[in-house]
Amino acid sequence: MDTEALLAFRREKDEFFKSSAYSPLTPEQQETFTGLSYYPPNPDVNLIVTVEPFAQQEDVLFEMSSGDRQRYRRYGEFVFQVEGETARLTVYAGPHGFFLPFADAGAGTETYSGGRYLEPEALGDNRFHVDFNLAYNPYCAYAPGWSCPLPPPENRLTVAIRAGEKLPEGAWVQTT
Repeated sequence: MDTEALLAFRREKDEFFKSSAYSPLTPEQQETFTGLSYYPPNPDVNLIVTVEPFAQQEDVLFEMSSGDRQRYRRYGEFVFQVEGETARLTVYAGPHGFFLPFADAGAGTETYSGGRYLEPEALGDNRFHVDFNLAYNPYCAYAPGWSCPLPPPENRLTVAIRAGEKLPEGAWVQTT
């Protein structure tokens, strides 16, 4: 794991949130934004996994935080170890590539209650690079008005993944 590259990525993301016109934050939030909250880099959850593609890759409708639904295709499942426990997650194919929405045991206390996301990198031969250090909160974690896919029941873990973004903290956070 390239810790310096990860820390540089985090600094760039903070700068985007603070100053970009495309930031998910309101101008008022940007004025008081002090940075996102992260777990320390964790090389144990920077994984190369083999995804077992489903024989039938069916479309499913994800519930959205707004009550709407969005279509994704169930692609396959991978099994991995975290904190000594076996975990399983389903990878989905969406309009912009692969998508891994998940909620872990820390959801609601350490991480956003609506789950976190990853875009795993396909490496070929059903192998994917899944780096939970890049796990991020959906925009609806930062301000009202966003509609975000909710992790399906099959991607709700009973173990905490202490990597990536944590619950946002600070005076800039607006959730209602």
